[in-house]
Amino acid sequence: MPQPSPTDALELGRVTDRRPPFKYSALARVWFSDTDAQGIVYYGRYNPYFDLARVEYLRALGLLHQQRDGDFVMRANDVEYFAPAVFDDEIEVFVRVARVGRTSVTFAFAAYREPDDALMVTAHQTMVYVDLAERKACAVPDDYRAQVLAFEGVDVEH
Repeated sequence: MPQPSPTDALELGRVTDRRPPFKYSALARVWFSDTDAQGIVYYGRYNPYFDLARVEYLRALGLLHQQRDGDFVMRANDVEYFAPAVFDDEIEVFVRVARVGRTSVTFAFAAYREPDDALMVTAHQTMVYVDLAERKACAVPDDYRAQVLAFEGVDVEH
């Protein structure tokens, strides 16, 4: 079997029009270590799925590895559970920026099990942009805001 070259990209996320207003999704598979004694995904293990989707979204927008004086930190995270996932399920996590404020960005998520398309969870994460030296909130960079607004269009609150 041929080995992948270092330039081969591992595609975990994709632009999609399957679930408006979401325009991006990432795929994840439930690992055994994600499950609890009852054989279902432990509630806290959904956050890594959201992190994966958020990171792939930012990578697709060219916002992942930018040198700045600040960075985003988690301010709030809420999750609502609708159906259980089990070991080896494939999950498609839809992600979007729902709001860009002066100092924060709120991501929205909806995770569906494949292939039956069952809604598993929804979530929101609010990230605040902070000056790393001062450790205080500051304005979301203009270029970051512009990239998000260009991708999301009218579907993002600002």
